[in-house]
Amino acid sequence: MLTSGDMAPDFTLPATTGGTITLSQLRPAPVVVFFYPKDDTPGCTIENKDFTSLAAEFEAAGAKVLGISKDSLGKHEKFSAKHDLSVTLLSDEDSDACEGFGVWQEKKMYGKTFMGIQRATFLIDGDGRIARAWPKVKVDGHAQEVLEAVKAL
Repeated sequence: MLTSGDMAPDFTLPATTGGTITLSQLRPAPVVVFFYPKDDTPGCTIENKDFTSLAAEFEAAGAKVLGISKDSLGKHEKFSAKHDLSVTLLSDEDSDACEGFGVWQEKKMYGKTFMGIQRATFLIDGDGRIARAWPKVKVDGHAQEVLEAVKAL
């Protein structure tokens, strides 16, 4: 998994805002990229709602916020509508961004081993470097902690 100081790998992914988003084209704005396992699961829903509730503050700080999972764009759109999310969600069905950031990992649950997204967040500075990384995110209070890091840039 990538850590502070690493260059963020560029990606172009379909977005719930229409069209595609290319990470490098968002510079020099700081960008928060949070990877989450799956739409409409309890932890992922809370995380997306928390980032949505702070969206105006992230915007005031000049930061873009992007949520990424392997769910299809259609699933993202339904998830966004169902929970009134304002965060831009990107679909990484081929897992290119997930693999580039190192969040596509082997996981274990109930004695079974499988590949999945490790919940993680990256704050990318205006030069495209990772200013801060949060591996194995615990959802409660996380969006607020990321906002404080954005304000400290």
